Amino acid sequence: MALADGEGAPAAGRFFAFTRFRYESVVALAGLAVVWQIASLFVPHFLFPSVPEIATRLVEIFTSWNSLLDMLATSGRILAGLGGAFVFGTLLAIPMARSPSLARYAYPLLNFNQGIPALSWVVIAIIWFRGIEFRIFFIMVMTTLPAFTFQVLDAYRAMSKDLFEMTLSFRPTRFDLLRTLIWPTVLPGMLTAWKVNLGNASRVVVVAELVGATGGVGYELLQQQQVFDMAGAIAWTLVLVIFVLVVQGVITLIETRALRYRAIAEHAL
Repeated sequence: MALADGEGAPAAGRFFAFTRFRYESVVALAGLAVVWQIASLFVPHFLFPSVPEIATRLVEIFTSWNSLLDMLATSGRILAGLGGAFVFGTLLAIPMARSPSLARYAYPLLNFNQGIPALSWVVIAIIWFRGIEFRIFFIMVMTTLPAFTFQVLDAYRAMSKDLFEMTLSFRPTRFDLLRTLIWPTVLPGMLTAWKVNLGNASRVVVVAELVGATGGVGYELLQQQQVFDMAGAIAWTLVLVIFVLVVQGVITLIETRALRYRAIAEHAL
């Protein structure tokens, strides 16, 4: 019975924490909507459209096939760019972790890359490449690559040296070493990198689509700006926010499932 209670307590704690988080989130967003609605009563309509009007435009977006195609195009670009940056960043972080000499040369280049604005990469991509999709993929990779590389590298270096040597004493195969030590060590850092870069990628893809795309959320925002349609601009912005929240929720579920041992450890403390 005691064992059952001990196993159930962390799960119950996570459930109540999640429920409370959802409650607070709903209250905060509802408060923001109320403030916006009040402001719309005293500010010109083209600056602050009413909440019902924004909601109507949002429904129109989700019920229009062409709008759904734009949503899917932007979603695919974000995920493809993040996937490419994650692969390239991991492939770069592994040799950097194993070779201090390589790390000393790679660090300045990655730091230099971080200082380049996303708009600069947009201009460079337009000059270098002809295909719209490859342009956006290139921009996404270049703007998120350093963060993925640094996060994976730091996670790998955070591995306990004593634990690593103890694991080697059992003469594990490379697969067993990867499965039992390296992968559990770097996975939290990888998931954190995805969470952080997801928000960055959503902002970058809009900039890329504003300049060089003929479809997508960024392109639609440009159309709303040209006709001074604030309700449409807010609705398309909310579409991108919803996408980010959904993907972050999926990552959180993966994190909760893959790192469920953390809750047990915290409860034991």
